[in-house]
This record gives sequence, C-alpha cells and structure tokens, in this order.
Amino acid sequence: MKLNELTIRDAGAGLRKKEFSVSELVAACTDAIAAKDSDMHAYLEIFTDARGEAEKRDEELASYDDAERLKLPPLFGIPLAIKNNILIAGKRCTAGSRMLEYYVAPYDATVIRKLKQQGAIFLGKTNMDEFAMGGSTEHSAFGPTKNPRDLTRVPGGSSGGSAAAVAGDMCLGALGSDTGGSIRQPAAFCGIVGMKPSYGAVSRHGLIAMASSLDQIGPMAKSVADAKILFDAIAGKDAFDATVGEKKQKPENERGELKNIKVGIPREYLDMQGCMAGLDAGVEETIKDALKKMKQAGATLEEISLPHASVALPAYYIIVPSEVSANLARFDGIRYGHRASDAATLAEIYTHSRAEGFGAEAKRRIMLGTYALSAGYYDAYYVKAQKARALIREDFEKAFTKVHVIVSPTTTNPAFILGGAGADPLTMYRQDIYTVAINLAGLPALSLPAVRAASLPVGLQLIAPRHADERLFSIAQAVESLL
Repeated sequence: MKLNELTIRDAGAGLRKKEFSVSELVAACTDAIAAKDSDMHAYLEIFTDARGEAEKRDEELASYDDAERLKLPPLFGIPLAIKNNILIAGKRCTAGSRMLEYYVAPYDATVIRKLKQQGAIFLGKTNMDEFAMGGSTEHSAFGPTKNPRDLTRVPGGSSGGSAAAVAGDMCLGALGSDTGGSIRQPAAFCGIVGMKPSYGAVSRHGLIAMASSLDQIGPMAKSVADAKILFDAIAGKDAFDATVGEKKQKPENERGELKNIKVGIPREYLDMQGCMAGLDAGVEETIKDALKKMKQAGATLEEISLPHASVALPAYYIIVPSEVSANLARFDGIRYGHRASDAATLAEIYTHSRAEGFGAEAKRRIMLGTYALSAGYYDAYYVKAQKARALIREDFEKAFTKVHVIVSPTTTNPAFILGGAGADPLTMYRQDIYTVAINLAGLPALSLPAVRAASLPVGLQLIAPRHADERLFSIAQAVESLL
C-alpha cells in the first residue's frame, strides 16, 4: 500500500515506529495531487509550505526517544485537506466565491488552531459550492470537482472537494462543513466516512457562516476510527463560540457492539414493504442488506415514526435562505468582498459588487431569504418554518426514548452525472431529504459506505441523540465492521 493510501491511524503508527518519515508521507500525498487533481479539481489551492512543515515535524521526531514518540498526539505529522470556508491565518479563503477571491484570513479558525496544536500538516484548501450552497460542487466559482470513483459524476456538495481529496487518496483526512448534509452527502457519493457533529460540539469560530443555527464543522475520513480521531481533536469548549460546551465523555456501557442495540427505522424514510417514492431501488436494496447484517449481529430493528419528516425540507429551505440573507449582507463591496470597478455611487458599489461577486445559487438564496423575512411574509413563512423545526426536534426526542440510534439512507440515489440534478435547483434541493432534519434538530449523524464493492458507493446514515456523538461513533464502528 502506498503511503497516501494509509488511514490516519495506520500512518500515525508507522511514524511512531520509524517505518517512514513525515516528509515521505506528505510527499506521497503531494505526488498524488500532482498526478490526479488536474482531472478531479478537488483542491483550489495547494500549500507550497507543506513539505517545509513536514521537515520540521521530522526534526522534532528525531529529538524524541521511543517512549516520547508513543505519547505524540494522534494527528502529529498527518497531512490533511481543509474546506475553503475555514480560516487558516495567512492563507486565502474564498468560500468558492469570486466575492472573496483575494481574501486572506487574518487568524486561525478554532479547529485549525487545535489541529496545529496536534502537529497536523495542511496540504491545501479544497473546492466547494459557493458559500456552501449546493449539493454537487458544481456551484463553485472556480469550476466543478469530479468524483474520483467516476469522473463523469459529481462528488456531492458542498464539501465535495474534501470528499474527493480523501477518496482520491490525495490526503489522509479532511475537514468539511455541514449545514443540511454537506459532509454526509458527498461522503456517501465518494464512498468515505463523513460525520456531522451535534450542534455545539465543535466551534464555528473561523468558519465563514452560511446559516449560523445549522452550520457545523466535521471530519471526513477513510474509516470511522479516523473520523473519530479528527473529531476528538477539534471538539470541545471554545471561548470564541458560546454555543459550544464541554466535550461529552463516552459512557462506560457502550462497548462498540450491536448486541442489545435498538435501531430505529423511520417508516417515513424507508418503507420496508416497498420502495419509497424517489428512492433508488438499488439504494433501498443496499440499505436493507445492511440492516439485515445489523440484525444478525444482535441489533433489534424497530419501526418508528417521525410524523413531521415531510415538512423538514420546506422548513429548511425557508430557514437557510433567511439566515443566508442576513449573513451575506456583510459582503457589499465596502466591508468585505469584491468591489466593482465601474461603480460611480454608493448604491452602485453595493449593487454592482454583489451582482459581480455572487453566483446564481447565492443570489437565489439571498432573494428567497430576503422575501421570507420581509414585512407581510415573516409570519407566513419564517415563523411557520421555525414552528415546524420545533416539531421535528420533538419527533426525534420521542423516537430516542425507544431506540439508541436511527438508520436511513444518506441519499436517495448514488452520485449523479455532472450537469444533471445540480442544474435544476428543485431537483438538487430534494437530494437533501434524508439529511436536513438532522441539522434542524441539532443531532449528530454519520454516513459510512454501505457497500464498498459497487462502482458507485451508497451511504448508510446513522443518527444519534444530541450530544451522543460518542455513542454514534461506537455504533458506527460496529456497523462498519459488518459491511
């Protein structure tokens, strides 16, 4: 196995045993980027200082004895990719938009600071849908990313660049952001593991906001164990983000087994008697096969109900554009972002700069959100959507009094063809049917490959109660061993 194909856990073990150097590990990844990324376009920027940072880690390693090496943080010397809406001091952060094409971050995001403390190495910034708006990474102002499993298909979005970088072995792990499925959906499309933490488990300080009440930074990796290593590194309290609390410790009774675990199957998500409308028959068959294996391993399958599942998607697409409208108001050509060169008045600076800087999807959501928040429509749309959100949260709370974890498909279908669903906004929005409710309720969820042999991967989504992130990882590792 080539070094760039290793998992984080195996690479860390190899470094501690002196089987290879950090420089060799980083070089394997940068060589893979040079060989593959011209076709995939997973990265928007490659950091030229990555090899220099690797040499510094090697010098540090050389100063330690064997006992000291074993005590090094799990991510020491591990090459990672970072989504281009997470700030790294001194590096450009475009959020996939012309509006921020030349913006250089003045400080590190909290997650970046924590990764630096562990000694991780950043290879570059990955491509994404503009301001994280989209499900295909076709809405980047800098061109689409392609799926490494099939270059004619999308990698998913908005964290498609990070997913493609991991799946293409152009890094050992990555960070993405998830507002309504933007980690889990591309993880499913690219056949990797993607985890959306509980809201408030990971600091959002230094993440360019899209919808602040739903955004969450999370890990993307080759295995559940690797995703947990990344999560453990970035989770926990932060003075810059009041929504983040202390990291929850793993309960003693969770041993990573499926025996006596109750698995909830929402009848609204997956009709066990037949194919739900819009759900690909192959995806349904794959998910049912995974559930069968879980049952054989000792899990109990229970049908549950999430009565308000049908309103999750419309509620999400009222709340998110409303928050987008507020968050993107700062990008006006004066405070932040691109400034039009042909503007003669203050009004023209605003209008021309935003017209030139934002892409079609960003403009669409700004307009929808501004409309939903306007006088006469606020109560009719935004307030109703927030009431629906509360009901969705209550549905999950009731369900988790009966089961330990909920299972669903991650997506309705495998990765679609470039220029397909992503070209039609409504079709693209419907791709989020299984993922958006989790963000509305603030829950943790993880997508892992339900089958690895297929040419097009299928994602299995596991959902846990809020702040039960450790339970989610424990059960996911047990499920992963079956698939």
